Amino acid sequence: MPSPTPTAPRTDIETFANPHPERDYTIRIRMPEFTCLCPKTGQPDFAELALEYVPAERCVELKSLKLYIWSFRDRGAFHEAVTNEILATLATATEPRFMRLTGTFNVRGGLYTSVVAEHRGRNWQPPAPVSLP
Repeated sequence: MPSPTPTAPRTDIETFANPHPERDYTIRIRMPEFTCLCPKTGQPDFAELALEYVPAERCVELKSLKLYIWSFRDRGAFHEAVTNEILATLATATEPRFMRLTGTFNVRGGLYTSVVAEHRGRNWQPPAPVSLP
């Protein structure tokens, strides 16, 4: 019996229909093993990515997200550039009401870097916060 084809990095994002497009709700995805390369030194950079979004019609399919994130492993990228590129790709694929991506990069030379990038859908307004007693 032939062995299954191993997974490999991919640069496309698959989506699926939002099961509740009539409702604002938040999806949070934590990606603690993100890696890319420093474009200056070629050394690996490690980060945790945190994605939060309010879907409209489409949601991110998780396996394709994992393979997409993997595609950065051997690429040189500045923290600011890679965070904004990933957000742009995800926002284009899903067209969410709101999306925020936070990249928290591990220490390099005594410095920590966090990059927060956001996308807001046209005419979307966040609901008023609810305060419960």
